[in-house]
Amino acid sequence: QVQLVESGGGLVQAGDSLRLSCAASGLTFTRYSTGWFRQATGKGREFVAAISWKGGSTYYADPVKDRFTISKDNAKIMVYLQMINLKPEDTAVYYCAAALATGWELGQLYTYNYWGQGTQVTVSS
Repeated sequence: QVQLVESGGGLVQAGDSLRLSCAASGLTFTRYSTGWFRQATGKGREFVAAISWKGGSTYYADPVKDRFTISKDNAKIMVYLQMINLKPEDTAVYYCAAALATGWELGQLYTYNYWGQGTQVTVSS
């Protein structure tokens, strides 16, 4: 059974940093690209960042470029999202997802085969 479990969310102030983690199990992790999405209250789920299965390519949504960094550790079967200079508009539930795909498709919800349950990030002004 495939499981993706996010952790690291919390309540922070604007300008603070957080690192989200995603622990994967039940899948051949080295074959999967992984992504982070977020969903704010009352809004749709949106793409944040993705990393290719080898880790050689990364992709970011414009609002988080230069502030967020995605990385993966295939040996530990973990994916991370380092977030700096957080803003109130970053407040959302953040989801980790895994996909048997690469390239521009990693920005699309439908690309992903597996999803975690999410972790709440709240940024106060």
